[in-house]
Amino acid sequence: MILFPIAILVSFVLYIYYKVMVLRTKDPLTQEYLNSKAKIFLGVFIFVFGINQYLFYETRLSLFIGILFLILGVFQFRLGFKASRHYKNEYAKLRQKSR
Repeated sequence: MILFPIAILVSFVLYIYYKVMVLRTKDPLTQEYLNSKAKIFLGVFIFVFGINQYLFYETRLSLFIGILFLILGVFQFRLGFKASRHYKNEYAKLRQKSR
């Protein structure tokens, strides 16, 4: 049971880390890549939070809210993962052109 709070905390810290890194970088391509990484960890946070809330309360209302959080978490993770792959490829193309 301690696994879920640890996963929630780690994913939230990594989300904050990538959001701060977005603010510290000036390159738009790097900002988009870091923002997509932040979306991945936000999706993990929402997903694990939904599971944890259902396991903590175990009511019908928490089940519906947990399912909603699971769907939103998967959606956010998928968008972040797709964007991350896209911007990683764009960054590789940019590095190939500069050589």
